Amino acid sequence: MHPRLGLRSLAPAAALIVLGGAPMTGMDGHPAGTREAHGTAGAAGARDPYFPALGNGGYDVRHYTLALDYDPASHRLGGTAAITARASQDLSAFNFDLHGLAVRSATVDGAPAAVTRAGDELTLRPARAIRDGGVFRAVVRYDGTPRTLTDSGDTREGWLRTADGAIALGQPQGSMTWFPGNHHPGDKATFDITVTVPEGLTAVSNGELRSQRPSSDGRRTTFAWRSAQPMATYLATVGIGAYDITRSRPGAPGVPVYAAVDRTVAPRVGELLDRVPELTDWSVRKFGPYPFSSTGAIVEREGDADYALETQSRSVFTEDSFDPATLVHELAHQWYGDSVTPRTWRDVWLSEGFATYAEWLYLEEFEDVPVRESFEDAFGSDDNWAFPPADQPEAGQLLGDPVYERGAMTLQKVREAVGDTTFFSVLRGWAETHRHGNASTQDFTEYVERESGKDLRALWDVWLYGDGRPERP
Repeated sequence: MHPRLGLRSLAPAAALIVLGGAPMTGMDGHPAGTREAHGTAGAAGARDPYFPALGNGGYDVRHYTLALDYDPASHRLGGTAAITARASQDLSAFNFDLHGLAVRSATVDGAPAAVTRAGDELTLRPARAIRDGGVFRAVVRYDGTPRTLTDSGDTREGWLRTADGAIALGQPQGSMTWFPGNHHPGDKATFDITVTVPEGLTAVSNGELRSQRPSSDGRRTTFAWRSAQPMATYLATVGIGAYDITRSRPGAPGVPVYAAVDRTVAPRVGELLDRVPELTDWSVRKFGPYPFSSTGAIVEREGDADYALETQSRSVFTEDSFDPATLVHELAHQWYGDSVTPRTWRDVWLSEGFATYAEWLYLEEFEDVPVRESFEDAFGSDDNWAFPPADQPEAGQLLGDPVYERGAMTLQKVREAVGDTTFFSVLRGWAETHRHGNASTQDFTEYVERESGKDLRALWDVWLYGDGRPERP
């Protein structure tokens, strides 16, 4: 997400309720009756520091298969979510996060499951308990009119209606408005997303387009997308609209590009869109091998969304947010945020601080603004000292200015402390070490000290955790 258009005030998810479990028979692919599984219900919430009710316990999702059908005229969404997961305890019941949409049926490993709703919590009780370590498949069929989530600053997230379709933006809670799942950044999974839309519209998602099939009557088209690399749910997106599509030629050098631009916007953004391959290659030189199989963008009209977002492999922009610095910011997120994803929302500076620093590197190389000048401008802003970037006081400040610019200032201080050679080695090595995984602030500080051979506790105390502005930058 870009700071100029980012969320500023976020309310925590509502408290969730989960049913307790009774002992049931184990079911994990072994012969029935091999032992009794005395299951209990998985936790309602992943105990995130800022969104304790978001996500769920008792299992790890391996793969989402989402089949969606959307009618822009009625704003009606129908969906089937097949979720493959591995139990991390004996489970008599488990939870998914789902906001608003009506559940029509649910099965676990092919057998009907009891369903209970409590706020944004969907509880499934399988016919038989799932044994610790067992892989299971839950299928949920649902439909309805998606409800947009709006924070206290009137910033919208979720399944957003646009002039000719929709765009789905999930940070930090909006993904639960369009599919059930374990909506916490700590549980990443691969995705297959299939979307059926009226003829004449295109459905764009993350990863690679596997197929595009018209219906037998020619009135609908189904687009099938696959993300083979793990993805946090908040980074999943679907864009539906009348798009101009740009693809790199088969066999072209560099990272393949797939971009979708609203047709009313396309004539005005073509020059910058043409720079996506160049700026991706520039980012590769700075941060290391590109972590996904393609890159690109989805560009919507001004007002269709409130911010740009680093949706995995194909970031979302509005026309007014599609500028070079923001493009670089969201491209950098493919390494820092998308591939290396914060372990909890408290660690989000590892995403936003790195992406902001990438902007500073771009400004230095392309616009003759030294990184040190960007640092001093940030240091002089009172807004950047409202709270420590690694310890936001509350969820409402999750994406406040210090997370972006004081996070970037921290990286500059690391650079000054360890020298350019070690610093740029750290940028690349950090992305490679935690590729397609999750990482915390502690993971980062320990990594930097190990790679540099320096004790940087005083630096972390001031720049990551200190309450006030130091006397000197």
